Amino acid sequence: IALPAAKSRQPVPCCYAEAMDTTSTYYLIAGVLIVIGLLGTILPVLPGLPVMFAGMLPAAWAGDFEHIGAGTLTALGILVLLSIAVDLASSVMGAKRSGASKKGLWGAGIGGFAGIFFGIPGLVAGPFLGASLGEVAHGRQWRDASKIGLGTWLGILIGAVLKLMLALAMLVLFALSIWAW
Repeated sequence: IALPAAKSRQPVPCCYAEAMDTTSTYYLIAGVLIVIGLLGTILPVLPGLPVMFAGMLPAAWAGDFEHIGAGTLTALGILVLLSIAVDLASSVMGAKRSGASKKGLWGAGIGGFAGIFFGIPGLVAGPFLGASLGEVAHGRQWRDASKIGLGTWLGILIGAVLKLMLALAMLVLFALSIWAW
């Protein structure tokens, strides 16, 4: 039994088709990273705005930096740095404003990290329980310690809202850069 001869493929006359595939891949990567980053503004497991920024870079690259240029990337980078500052300051300020000790601050950090492994309930309860237990270890009564835990949690919540607002500002700036031209 003889097999039919394989037909040879004709080469593409130019590299246009390959360039379209590469550009589409860059935009796909950009879209996935931006969505993951947006989720990261809500879920403390992911570094939201830095991932969004990392997604916006391939989109700028794919468009040869024509629409998303140095000025836009600089503004987006400043928003990312601002989000990192908000993230760090919000939980510490919430804890400090409610009178947390160093043990309470450490407890909030450890509780937040441990909460990652317990899903959304752990992410919500982890910092609260960690700060509260840290304050109990510091010698406070549970009632006072839980107030500090609540203050820490409220600081984290306010920080998350501010980061979400910064993420939306990044998305608007990014979209305006693409579609304003």
